[in-house]
Amino acid sequence: MIAHILFAVLTILPLFVYLRNPYFLGDLRYAVTAIRIGLRMRKIKRNFSSMLDCFLDRAKQHPQKTFLIFEGSSYTYSQADRESNKVARALATHARLKEGDAAALFLGNEPQFVWLWLGLAKLGCVASLLNSNIRSKSLVHCFSCCEAKVLIAGADLREAVVEVLPALREQGIRVFILSDHSDVEGIESLSDKLEETCDEPLSPQLRANINLKTPALYIYTSGTTGLPKAAIVNHERVWMSSFLQAMVGVHASDVLYLYLPLYHTSGFLMGLCGAIERGITVVLRRKFSVSSFWSDCRKHNVTVVQYIGEIMRYLCNTPKKDNDKDHKVRLALGNGIRSDTWVDFLQRFGSVRICECYGATESNVGFVNYVGKVGAIGREHFLYKMSSPYALIRYDTEKEEPVRNSRGFCIEVPKGETGLLVGKIGEKTPFYGYAKNKQQTEKKKLRDVFVQGDLYFNSGDLLMIDEEGFVYFQDRIGDTFRWKGENVATTEVADHLLTADFIEEANVYGVKVPGHEGRIGMAALKLKENMDFDGTAIYQHVKSYLPSYARPRFLRIQDAVAVTGTFKHLKAKLAAQGFDPAVIQDPLFFLEDGKGYVPMTQEILTAITEGTLKL
Repeated sequence: MIAHILFAVLTILPLFVYLRNPYFLGDLRYAVTAIRIGLRMRKIKRNFSSMLDCFLDRAKQHPQKTFLIFEGSSYTYSQADRESNKVARALATHARLKEGDAAALFLGNEPQFVWLWLGLAKLGCVASLLNSNIRSKSLVHCFSCCEAKVLIAGADLREAVVEVLPALREQGIRVFILSDHSDVEGIESLSDKLEETCDEPLSPQLRANINLKTPALYIYTSGTTGLPKAAIVNHERVWMSSFLQAMVGVHASDVLYLYLPLYHTSGFLMGLCGAIERGITVVLRRKFSVSSFWSDCRKHNVTVVQYIGEIMRYLCNTPKKDNDKDHKVRLALGNGIRSDTWVDFLQRFGSVRICECYGATESNVGFVNYVGKVGAIGREHFLYKMSSPYALIRYDTEKEEPVRNSRGFCIEVPKGETGLLVGKIGEKTPFYGYAKNKQQTEKKKLRDVFVQGDLYFNSGDLLMIDEEGFVYFQDRIGDTFRWKGENVATTEVADHLLTADFIEEANVYGVKVPGHEGRIGMAALKLKENMDFDGTAIYQHVKSYLPSYARPRFLRIQDAVAVTGTFKHLKAKLAAQGFDPAVIQDPLFFLEDGKGYVPMTQEILTAITEGTLKL
């Protein structure tokens, strides 16, 4: 009798648990994986090893396994090891780099990017990953703030380097270019030196003093300062970011399709380093191509892809084909996908598991939507909250500051309400800040949040957590907008606009566009007295100094740029008004590809709204 009762209880129990929590199995898998990763990290802390050591282990375990596939060529783990040995020896000999030095990498996605990073790591050097789109003032700033001794650039970026060469030479910087020769004084060729160098292994003693807290990388992030900031990424952070692939179930037999820029956290840490941690094959592309995406996946038997929200929308907007579901992709990992695009993607391309995640390069808190809830950027889990305390606090968007109670402490919002995400800064959840930028580092810290003396990281993001524990992104605070997967500092764009001789004042902000992720750039301009607007000139100006995603697509000419009582630019009201010429009485202009800024019309607005005009 007792046996029958016990059997009945055990039979009914799973159903009862499921009804109470339909995500129980997903939560359980997450907990088991998190514990395994925690044990792995404890072992790494006890006997330090770096991501380079992980790569070397993979090269020993399966030297002939394909590591990288790029434009018709493939490279095994063993070949990658030997190529990076050449890099390390050449840079030690010709650039005199040694443990602790920093070197800046200025090139796009290509195998040499990976060899250079691995080679620098073998010397115990820090790699500064420069955005290959930046130019002029921004390039010099990014290079200078990491105190790099050497700049290594791709051959296709030669002109961008020549432009800033005088500033680099003033600082005594050695500049190398990936070419067999150089005819520019002050720029040395590197490819020929690599060819002449042997590929024998280097002594681990060259990096003997490296530990988990030692900086491994500088990765740049835009903020409210107007210029990119170099987030300090130490070896512990590299490991923790790489574990994301393990967290979402990537296996050693998987093949990763990587087209996101390697100078970004998503491409480098989550993508490349995650692949090394798993020991998998990476199909590397220079950049995303909507026409080649699925053919590449089929050709190389890709099983895992990374994405940003816009990419998924591009794929869904392509003409439907009979073979849309003919592929082996089983997992997509990324961030920023809209709910409608998420549903469309699954209906169109089949049962691909989409793992949306949330985080930032310098942040000490992040989330993973490991159960695939459409629209959510993550899910709360008690184990994670125990190890990484965080909260959503009430935020005043008008005053641009957290709301505090009568005792001076912040107020945690209840489930279902929007609040500012903050992560507690502690020994297990540190915030290392930005290189040579103490002011911006301090600006990201919130003190006396819940008790006197506590310290939290200010994410700058407004989130909402529902009753089931799912996390949803609501908005971003501060002077940035996000377009084409890139964060753009409005003050940096404004600074460039102000160098045009007919512009007196510039207020830059992001506006929402129907059917698109993020916000596109727009600027309200005040012209100098007795000067006219020159659409062609300003187009050439922004084209020369700003990457495509940062160029204001709409311009609004005002007699006076609106400011607050403390002389801050009013952005929220302007952003809400958008770019409808029927609503806005000020002169409006639209950046038409190849032509420059032309008067904004109702026809252009209709084309944008209907999606027939590509932005």
